[in-house]
Amino acid sequence: MLQASLLLLLAVTADLAGAGMPPVDEQGRELPTLAPMLERVLPAVVNIATVGHVVIQGNPLFEDPFFRRFFDIPSQPRRRRTQSLGSGVIVDAERGYVLTNHHVIAKADKIVVTLHDGRSFDARLVGSDPETDVAVVQIPAEDLTAIRFGDSNGLRVGDFVVAIGNPFGLGQTVTSGIVSALGRSGLGIEGYEDFIQTDASINPGNSGGPLVDLEGRLVGINTAILSPARGNVGIGFAIPVAMAREVMAQLIEYGEVRRGRLGVYIQDLTPDLAQAFGIEATQGAVVAQVAEGSPAERAGLRPGDVVVAVDGRPVKNAAELRTAIGLVRVGKRVRLEVLRDGRRLTLTAVIEAPKEVSIRGGALDERLAGALFGPIPEDSPLHGRVEGVMVRAVEVGSPAWRAGLREKDVVVSVNRRPVPDLERFRQEVRRARGSLLLNVRRGEGALFILLR
Repeated sequence: MLQASLLLLLAVTADLAGAGMPPVDEQGRELPTLAPMLERVLPAVVNIATVGHVVIQGNPLFEDPFFRRFFDIPSQPRRRRTQSLGSGVIVDAERGYVLTNHHVIAKADKIVVTLHDGRSFDARLVGSDPETDVAVVQIPAEDLTAIRFGDSNGLRVGDFVVAIGNPFGLGQTVTSGIVSALGRSGLGIEGYEDFIQTDASINPGNSGGPLVDLEGRLVGINTAILSPARGNVGIGFAIPVAMAREVMAQLIEYGEVRRGRLGVYIQDLTPDLAQAFGIEATQGAVVAQVAEGSPAERAGLRPGDVVVAVDGRPVKNAAELRTAIGLVRVGKRVRLEVLRDGRRLTLTAVIEAPKEVSIRGGALDERLAGALFGPIPEDSPLHGRVEGVMVRAVEVGSPAWRAGLREKDVVVSVNRRPVPDLERFRQEVRRARGSLLLNVRRGEGALFILLR
């Protein structure tokens, strides 16, 4: 069975749109081959191995000391060791930056990057964004080869592409195909979706590897497959390099992505809505409501407006508008092309920082799942006396509850770093490697809570 699988994989690997043929035919004429391009690109592709731990969510009854003692049940293990394999691509040879997927390195205690020449290095996590599934790690290596960037916005359906990665832990493997579709969204894979769809074979372990054009330029980061059995069936997805580069720049600068806010509630434009608004457009995002005092209101957006483009790039639906705005840095101006009463208008909005009122612990760390955090309310006796974030609610039996967090607790530090507001709290939790040490104020007392 294994031998047959290896033969099949070798056959797929060799099928490079004819690239496996000899360089010349019987008449001495040169035949197409991707080998010269791959010789330039492969040194920039790396294998990534991670080791981490996950929290095991057991039955809450087993956490009760009386229940365990009465039924003579031993203490249940709370953590399980995990390992994963993936791929990445060197994008900055001088500084050692490697671009990969968030899910490849998520919750990793140790990240090991192995180069094409066999050298291995422990990597440092620079930053990671689960919403786009992009991450950047850094390795202390010299004599690196970086990939060249391509233009994902210039891709067309039918363009040939090559996927490179580490499928099933076998080592670097090359497959080829075409761009099957562009702008895929609504798949529920990530928070912000604008995928390149390709039939180039992408299998488990390819995640984080490069999708390149025939000149060896990076056009995407291989991310996901659509398959009932986790094997390749000709439908794979890659993050466009234009999106990955914007996210990467913020991860390198801030360690996270600082998304902005436009301040609108939107929905897809349907034929019925288009007829009701008296417009001929068939694609766009309808503004259903404009938040008071928001950038959208200041820009002049109104309910009923249909946004059809952002900075000159067409917007097909609400998901595409959300993605476009979600990649814009706070403080940047965006040009919105809008249809209103049959007229086309151009409005300019300045994206501002979102006003968060709460955040779910599970979105930051699975050990905080079940807890809702927010600012200390004015009616709290600790308001004005303590700087921190309050546990607004916590589900009984959840990981946060089992760790010891209770409603109205105020977290004042994470791993001994002050967290005066939600933004700092989020930063410190995501920055933490390994255990989380929370300093908590409870009423007039205080305690430390350690989450392993």
